[in-house]
Amino acid sequence: MDIKQLKTFICVAETGSLSAASDRLRLAQPALSRQIKLLEHKTGAQLFHRTVKGMTLTESGEKLLSRVSGIIRQLEQAVDEVRSSSESITGNVAIGLMPSINSVLAVRLIEKVKSELPQVTLRIVEGYSGHLIEWLHRGDLDISFLYGPAHDLHLRCTGLLYENIALISAPGKLNNLGKEIQLSDIAHLPIVLPSRPHGIRILVDNAVAKAGVKLNVEISGDAFEVLKSLVKTGNYHAFIPLSAVNEDIREGTLEARTFISPTIKRQLVLAMAPDRKNTRAAQATLKIITTEIEKMVGEGIWSAELDAG
Repeated sequence: MDIKQLKTFICVAETGSLSAASDRLRLAQPALSRQIKLLEHKTGAQLFHRTVKGMTLTESGEKLLSRVSGIIRQLEQAVDEVRSSSESITGNVAIGLMPSINSVLAVRLIEKVKSELPQVTLRIVEGYSGHLIEWLHRGDLDISFLYGPAHDLHLRCTGLLYENIALISAPGKLNNLGKEIQLSDIAHLPIVLPSRPHGIRILVDNAVAKAGVKLNVEISGDAFEVLKSLVKTGNYHAFIPLSAVNEDIREGTLEARTFISPTIKRQLVLAMAPDRKNTRAAQATLKIITTEIEKMVGEGIWSAELDAG
């Protein structure tokens, strides 16, 4: 199997078009098209649906991508490791982030890695927990943020912090309530929640069962920005991690109330595949992540408690 053909296939699959892949790989489109056709001939299957809007994977293409993307990436990393000298760390590091974490950490992390590891290329991949775990296992990610408990994930994990899941509302909608509330205080309110098996939904459902309360869940939605937008209309309330709305709270566009009896907290962990050793670039990036999060918690930028375990 030609590695060049596989790299071309992966790039076209990621970008969705020959023109975008051509720009990324700096190769002419006819050459890329020829590589794809040769690979389709070799596999005996059509790998892409070709339309005027671009190229999307067929079922056979999806199957091939899931098998080869991690392998090719690990081969590239092996070359980077050999090329790296003891004085200079080089390579590519892919980090998985959930949408709520992305909003609070991604820019700061990219800038810090660029400053301290100038020869490391950082790729941020956004996704929900199920996808991130799958991408870790197949080698598409080096490190991923995930929600704990860590022992449930069957991955190599480092605990980072615990943070409150708060009730988020439009300003002035709950003036009769203080900043600390119980679930029974808001049972009558129209709530928007992610659907199962989203981690926040599971935490809320468990807390509701423990408190013996039934919530008025009017809308289920998994898109984080959509949940925030619905809350800002003033018609709904949502359960969202405090860190994900810190900026909105500072700007006065949202209000937050934390829960007592029971509290609702989530554990955030850094996860890595159990069967692969970290590259030097990934290990150095991992150190930067943990240091930056400790700083953010210490400075109050991230409303959380560091994981002492």
